[in-house]
Amino acid sequence: MLRIAVVGVNHIGRIHCRCYKEHADSELIAICDLNKELADSVAAQFGVKAYYDLDTMLEAEQLDIISVATGGIDNGSHHREPVMKAIAAGKDVLVEKPISNSLEEAREMVQFAKEKGVRFACNLNHRFTPAAKKAKQWMMNGDIGHPLFVNMKLTIGNPNESSPWIHLRALHPHSLDVMRYFAGEVRRVQAFLTKAPGRTVWSTASINLEFASGAVGHLLGSYDMFGIHPIEACEVAGDQGRFVLDNVYESLTYYPHRQEDLRVYRNSIMSGMRGFEDTFRLRLDAFIQEVKEGVPPEQITASGADALAVQEIIEAAIRSHLANGAVIPIS
Repeated sequence: MLRIAVVGVNHIGRIHCRCYKEHADSELIAICDLNKELADSVAAQFGVKAYYDLDTMLEAEQLDIISVATGGIDNGSHHREPVMKAIAAGKDVLVEKPISNSLEEAREMVQFAKEKGVRFACNLNHRFTPAAKKAKQWMMNGDIGHPLFVNMKLTIGNPNESSPWIHLRALHPHSLDVMRYFAGEVRRVQAFLTKAPGRTVWSTASINLEFASGAVGHLLGSYDMFGIHPIEACEVAGDQGRFVLDNVYESLTYYPHRQEDLRVYRNSIMSGMRGFEDTFRLRLDAFIQEVKEGVPPEQITASGADALAVQEIIEAAIRSHLANGAVIPIS
């Protein structure tokens, strides 16, 4: 049994707690939050000990994994301190996305984890659905052939007006991680952003990507849509065929070139995912298994390095917008 603590227990942190509590191979030991009332309430809900200071918890508890689900500006500015303390203590760490709203801090965390030899992962949960894994398997089998393009769309309704870049930094680590999962590293970025009527933040984005492989891609994202309709679609095409992954996990369709028959993979009503929250369960399960199996830090799936890579793309998109749509290289 892996001994686990969660730092930051607002809504997302409580989902982490529930997933760990229900997992057969993990034991939720403690939670930590600066808000004493919140910490006490969540600790009572899950029957674990509450801490209000991370240093105290690290001294008092023998832990294997620490989940950091704190928030902050763009949902990421409060990640660095608890992540760095957990890494310094030699713990394996899973951090919520975005890894940070600061590239400097993100790079520092990734480098420190590398120096300490600890596993550092990020909750880039959209790639962990059975449909996404099946699509990746089809790609590896050569079903689409040589990759040519990736079209990605992720749109929700979010009225958050806290930062001009909240939409890009808080939402699109998911989109860009899925695109990198299928198409690899990104070489160049170009972005055009707009604001819906009455909004002060850049709430809708059109981002062009060139991948290192030579494939091209496009991301359409928005905080201005109606949330109960399908929110996400990913289309990947090559010279032998293409597939469409619909609404995160609901269905996957393969369209072979020069053939009329399609191949469809659907989420089972009996044994498939029960809802979007299951993406958290699947992602945390993958990290638990990798820790149990002793997977080397550099081979962790959806790692801190992957999270840094998508933030590099996001910051390049911001620079592109500020430069009137200039093409920005990714170093």
